[in-house]
Amino acid sequence: MEKLGSASQPRILAAALKLFADRGYAGASIQDIVDAARVTKPTLYYYFQSKAGLFQALIDWAHEERFRIIEEAAGRGVTLEEQLVEILAALFAFIQKHRDLMRIAFATAFAARGELPPEIKYLEKATRNLDLFESLIKQALTAGALDPRFDSREVAFGIYGMMTIKVMNCLVRPREKLSREDAVKVVQLFLHGAARRLS
Repeated sequence: MEKLGSASQPRILAAALKLFADRGYAGASIQDIVDAARVTKPTLYYYFQSKAGLFQALIDWAHEERFRIIEEAAGRGVTLEEQLVEILAALFAFIQKHRDLMRIAFATAFAARGELPPEIKYLEKATRNLDLFESLIKQALTAGALDPRFDSREVAFGIYGMMTIKVMNCLVRPREKLSREDAVKVVQLFLHGAARRLS
């Protein structure tokens, strides 16, 4: 077993992530996690205090990282279409590298009552991502770039929903890949529709 040190925390997180993704929260024991991470229980409890604290740390990382990615990506576009392509492309790249993390994030959102400890928090941070999408939509509505029949929340739910379905498909089908081209197609379908343009 390793002595307490800075290398222990990332090993604990990596081991816990794999076990939670493979077995679910209830199926991954503290003993399994410390064995896989090659640390002692006191080391794990030093960093995370509890199994729920460890799980929360992973969920927080998933949401914080996604929010950071969305903010950075939005800054790389000028128009709403460019911003959405940049956001989706960046998120798709992140998801490709962190499938297990995204699987537990989704599982948390859809967990049955009592499946996770009541202290696990996720909704606030998940909503923050949607709020950022909505702020971009509001700017485009104000600029006259979108149909004013729809309010900003409806439009944000629309693009966020299309993105989420694409991500869920990727997570349940391990051979599916998400690319920048997928991001472009999702955004074009959302903003321009699938109807054939007649000249």
